[in-house]
Amino acid sequence: MAVGIFDSGLGGLTIWDAVQARLPDQEFVYLADSAHAPYGVRDADDIYDLTVAATQRLFDAGCDLVVLACNTASAAALRRMQEGWVPSDKRVLGVFVPLIEALTERQWGDNSPPREVGVKHVALFATPATVSSRAFQRELAFRAIGVDVEGQACGGVVDAIEDGDMILAEALVRSHVDALKRKMPDPDAAILGCTHYPLMKQTFQDALGADVSVFSQADLVADSLADYLERHPDKKGSGEAAFLTTGDPARVSDRATQFLRRKITFTAA
Repeated sequence: MAVGIFDSGLGGLTIWDAVQARLPDQEFVYLADSAHAPYGVRDADDIYDLTVAATQRLFDAGCDLVVLACNTASAAALRRMQEGWVPSDKRVLGVFVPLIEALTERQWGDNSPPREVGVKHVALFATPATVSSRAFQRELAFRAIGVDVEGQACGGVVDAIEDGDMILAEALVRSHVDALKRKMPDPDAAILGCTHYPLMKQTFQDALGADVSVFSQADLVADSLADYLERHPDKKGSGEAAFLTTGDPARVSDRATQFLRRKITFTAA
């Protein structure tokens, strides 16, 4: 059985790349909703409708498990989907869980009362929609107390990365870090709350300073998904991967190949 990975664009490829390296025998179907990207500037209902349509496309492709490798979709649509739309024989997972597990050093199934954790001042870098949803703060509050989270909406970064303009992306990251530091001068941890941002992790780290712990999603989500798949061996497949896009396959393939620095070929969804 294939595992579906969905993102509005190419950022989820950082998740696929990390998981595929961990589980080379796993079969994947990756769907990029490139025709409607970026999601980070859309309203919650629009994001929900687009995410449901993309997830259904992956179900139709034979995926019983779909990972929303998109923080905006996870923030704005996942809870609503799980409460009223996802069929009982399917699973849809988001990308916040592994981050919060790492930040709070407690497993997701740990339902004990919230407690103090090692970090006190956390910078959250994400898309405007993810920041405005406050989904990360809501989920964190169930597990930790005394943590101050300051969100910074990083407009333009996803577009620059998708366009392959890493010089602009680096300049934007440094500008957003400067803006965050005006609100929170001394964060002790930073969350890169977008699956595109692992490509800019070193820039974030340099701008924040070596004493700030930077949590990047690709490896954390890969670890969590690998653990799940290893506990469900029936979900393993041929080791092949299919890449689908709602956009122009040739253009998206070119961008994806630049993005991962290896040949990736998309076909029309």
